[in-house]
Amino acid sequence: MSNRKRKANKKTLEPQQERSRESLQKLLRAATEVLGQHGVEGTTIPRIAQHAGLTPGSVYRRFHNKEALLETAILGMLERTGENVRNLTPEMVREIPLRVFAEQIINGFVVGYRARAPLLRAIRQFVQGRSRTPFGRKASRIEIRTYERLVSLFLTHRDRIKHPDPRIAVSTGLMMVVSTVFELVVTPTDLSEWKDLLPKDDQALKRELTRAFLSYLGVEDLGGTAGKMESEQMAAANRWRQRTSQNR
Repeated sequence: MSNRKRKANKKTLEPQQERSRESLQKLLRAATEVLGQHGVEGTTIPRIAQHAGLTPGSVYRRFHNKEALLETAILGMLERTGENVRNLTPEMVREIPLRVFAEQIINGFVVGYRARAPLLRAIRQFVQGRSRTPFGRKASRIEIRTYERLVSLFLTHRDRIKHPDPRIAVSTGLMMVVSTVFELVVTPTDLSEWKDLLPKDDQALKRELTRAFLSYLGVEDLGGTAGKMESEQMAAANRWRQRTSQNR
């Protein structure tokens, strides 16, 4: 084949490949959206196809069944979550006071879980039913890798942590935070009878979880200029979140 023909074929293939990638991403987004709206049982190939603006036949040409499609979509979602954490470098985190960083991470858990509660419930159901499969093991490895990265970021402030084992303290503390948020925000439970024993809203929940997490780590309040700077940064972060929520 001549160089001219090879170049012509390459120019033809590149747009086709780009369209194929875009179509796949559109399909995977549709799969997670339908999963969040209808749960595992209500998620079907025809419903996903309609949501993506595709035909069921075109979906089956890529994935032989719903389970294969959902596995790919969920793994992609877990990878993107991991990328968000990997984008935070130790150098960046070191410049943020520990109290502010903890408050930001816990705020992200509460806000993110609240926004995606139905999807997270469906994902947990789907993954737990496949924990011993290659998919389940891969999903677990991704989650553990992301979790380890988050723990290591907190440990850039090791000097502020007075617990005798900072790594175990951060890991256990984060696990307690995540479990609490999942139980109170994601799990569909009527908590009305518990209202006098629980924080009254998400803002109060974030505040109490941050306090509990830092207390477990043995983090002491800073005094003098450093403490004032940390308080000002916390206040600035709170104002930014309030403005952001008002603009939604």
